[in-house]
Amino acid sequence: MDDSAPATRQRPTRVRHVVLWLTVLAYMITYMDRVVISVTGPLIQKEFGLSNPTWGWVLGIFQFGYALFQIPGGWLGDKFGPRRVLTGVVVWWSAFTALTTATWSASSLLVCRFLFGSGEAGAFPNATRSLSRWMLPSERGFAQGVTHAGARLGAAATPVLVVWLMLSFGWRAPFLIFALLGLVWAALWFWYYRDSPSEHAGTNEAEREMIAGALGPQAAVRDHGKVPWRQILSSPQLWLISCMYFCYAYSINIFLTWFPKYLHEVRDFDLARMGLFASLPLMAGVVGDVAGGWISDRLLHRTGRVTLARRAVAVTGFVLAAIAIPAGVLSAAPLASVAWFALAVFGLELTVGVSWALTLDVGGVFAGSVSAVMNTFGNIGGALAAVITGYILKYSGWDAAMYVLAALSAIGAVLFLRVDAGRLVYRPAVA
Repeated sequence: MDDSAPATRQRPTRVRHVVLWLTVLAYMITYMDRVVISVTGPLIQKEFGLSNPTWGWVLGIFQFGYALFQIPGGWLGDKFGPRRVLTGVVVWWSAFTALTTATWSASSLLVCRFLFGSGEAGAFPNATRSLSRWMLPSERGFAQGVTHAGARLGAAATPVLVVWLMLSFGWRAPFLIFALLGLVWAALWFWYYRDSPSEHAGTNEAEREMIAGALGPQAAVRDHGKVPWRQILSSPQLWLISCMYFCYAYSINIFLTWFPKYLHEVRDFDLARMGLFASLPLMAGVVGDVAGGWISDRLLHRTGRVTLARRAVAVTGFVLAAIAIPAGVLSAAPLASVAWFALAVFGLELTVGVSWALTLDVGGVFAGSVSAVMNTFGNIGGALAAVITGYILKYSGWDAAMYVLAALSAIGAVLFLRVDAGRLVYRPAVA
């Protein structure tokens, strides 16, 4: 009689789902800590006497630090494991979130925001790496969709919450409260998470076997091995994915940084209404995140064709954004304009869960490093968006700044048409 038979008939535990929801919370906190600077911006600009181009650098310097440390952050996670590394980076960026309140000038603000960005750089690559050994391939689209939905939910809730806090207690209060939230999460993560299902006392044999069977050869690669950078960086597919994500990140970053100011200056919303209506496109993005990942997984389940499942959703999202953004610019009614921009963000967010699922598809156990390269390009795009927009506004105005987003969305659609989600960017070697 096979002694292992009873174990295989066990109902699998769901530790991987707890890991997923902890990751969702991390994504929420990252975006709460990012968006707070945009909402408090009018008061900080007034207190420090900052021009629009200078403020563009304040917004963009975070992205430069974030982009610069993407690959080191992803490499650390692949080398030492996301349990320790993700705990460390959350503590780091939470400290600099709090220290933002101690700044006194443009230069001190730039230094603090750069160091904040260098810490947050390790968040998404390590969060992706943390899921690579836990989530089944058929759950990846939904997992990446719901994590990014958490990010957008945090970003969407932040303007309303921050406006209330800063009107009641001043602009520094939100930074301190959000920093404390990050420290609590870091402690919880280090206590619960393990780098592999086999290391977690809460998993039973059935869940461990199910995950190992679904991952196949990837599950047999030893933990914390040498990252095959030569193979990864020589893959043309990696650069297609990275350029596609540049287009996405440039576009979405405008809605995270400059959009509240757009509503204030172009649509004449006061501070309270600005906070509310700046949240609406991001709430639409939450729906897009969940829908994009879920639809992609359903397509994969029905067709068994991972490239089709990823491509159909992402291309649709980019095309939708390319159409909706000009409609939002041309709309005369402020509320109709916000509605069109909400549709555009919905379209952009249809793509993001699919893009990060793609890094798991093609990156396997080195998804941290692969996603770090992709996210480096994305955050170069985000940094350029924040900085360049300040100058576009000075010389050409808001319409031109928004039309750039429509063009990049169309380019993103074309690039995704050439991505093959079924091909790893390295040759797996079983230890």
